Amino acid sequence: MLEELFFILGIVNNLFLIYIFLIREKMATLKKVGKFYFILAIPAVYGILLVQQEHKTVRYTVFLGIFLAFLALEFLYDFILKIPFRENLKKHWKPAIPYLALYYAMNYGFVVMVWKNYSQIGGAIMLGLLIIQIIVNMSTHNLKNTDKTP
Repeated sequence: MLEELFFILGIVNNLFLIYIFLIREKMATLKKVGKFYFILAIPAVYGILLVQQEHKTVRYTVFLGIFLAFLALEFLYDFILKIPFRENLKKHWKPAIPYLALYYAMNYGFVVMVWKNYSQIGGAIMLGLLIIQIIVNMSTHNLKNTDKTP
């Protein structure tokens, strides 16, 4: 059951991020959708419990922990500290480093763990969604806004 949960969580995460990148310019919609993104913490915590219950490899706990850390950092930056690091990377490069490290580690985990422990087809689906996610992210970044200096 853990492998299926991990696979579905990875798909939903990728679809959320693709949609978030597509609506990046519509701030009102983005704030509403962004709040729902954090609900993914619930199945991630449940997945960690399943790792213990099903006596699965600790790697699942590690990657689910990375995913939860990514969600926590996202919440901290966006809703508590309100750090606009996406809009001004030159000024806010320090908080962007751990954020990006967790972002890439989380995505790596969803692809590799599914590929190795669930199915190669599932891993290929995850890899395809990640590629789409990265393309959409890059295509919707406004580089003029990213490099603003105050």
